[in-house]
Amino acid sequence: MDLKKIFIHDACPTKMGGQAVMEGIMMKGEKKTALAVRLPNGDIEIETKKTKTYGKWMKIPIVRGVVAFVDSLIYGVGTLMDSAEILEDNDDEEYEKGRFEIWFENKFGAKKLWNLMIALSVIMALAFTVGVFIILPTGAVSIMKLFTDSVFWLNFVEGVFRIALFVAYVWAISFMPDIRRVFRYHGAEHKTIHAFENGLELTPANCAAFPTLHPRCGTSFLMFVFIIAFALHFLLGWPSLWLRILSRLLLLPVIAGLSYELLKWAGRSDNWLVKILSLPGLLLQKITTKEPDDSMLEVAIAAVSAVLDDKPVGKYTITRAAETNYEYPHVWDINPGADKEMN
Repeated sequence: MDLKKIFIHDACPTKMGGQAVMEGIMMKGEKKTALAVRLPNGDIEIETKKTKTYGKWMKIPIVRGVVAFVDSLIYGVGTLMDSAEILEDNDDEEYEKGRFEIWFENKFGAKKLWNLMIALSVIMALAFTVGVFIILPTGAVSIMKLFTDSVFWLNFVEGVFRIALFVAYVWAISFMPDIRRVFRYHGAEHKTIHAFENGLELTPANCAAFPTLHPRCGTSFLMFVFIIAFALHFLLGWPSLWLRILSRLLLLPVIAGLSYELLKWAGRSDNWLVKILSLPGLLLQKITTKEPDDSMLEVAIAAVSAVLDDKPVGKYTITRAAETNYEYPHVWDINPGADKEMN
């Protein structure tokens, strides 16, 4: 791992960040957020929205990290579902709605049904995370009480087990074909951000030259969460199982807030301490990012361009041109009817 290519000295860090989704990328800027999805026919569908803004209290350290974490969880799940819906709408196969789905949509409307699905997905994600990465490790390590009463070793083994369990889970799902493609889009997102922060023209060739690892990645944030939790849990001793579970849940906002501040610091600095602290997250990114192809880089470029342009928010489609006479390997042509869909 060449850290000089990741912590690029002359790069200008931006507040832009993204998320890989099903066959696409969501990119969030200060003013606009764009979702770009590659359709089965090769076109790219783009939907832009105004980026949600917060009050001055969002400048408060720790607090802003908690809000950003909750917001990214809810918005991230919603965006992932949006990308799946776009692909579904452009699929030739007909989707048959279930009875409950039809009843709910008729009674409350499609928008409320969509919000319910997002809420349920977030609840399921939280329940899975709490159950597998909080309750399971501390419960399983309780068996060690048969061998030692050392608070240090009990907390140490719990922390190591939790991190190992998370890494093993990420590694295991990386072999799933759909997840692997999402990880390739994740790599495309990072490469494009690198190229943009280095002031280069956004072409697949320029973006491809950069690594798939980035110091401000959400994967690094999650690793910071596990490492900070590892350290803070030592301060709580080793009470009963229910008190341990409760204390770890109550500490989550503090851990998320501290992790956010650490990630922001890592994103704008390249000193030796930042590099050391960032290593675990960067190593994990070797699993969560894969090398993209040019078509994936094109989607990332389209997402970044949509965030930066001065077009009104709305939906439009980018299609491949029939011929190309430019140095840029792929020429794009905006659909003539796209403006009609814009707000």
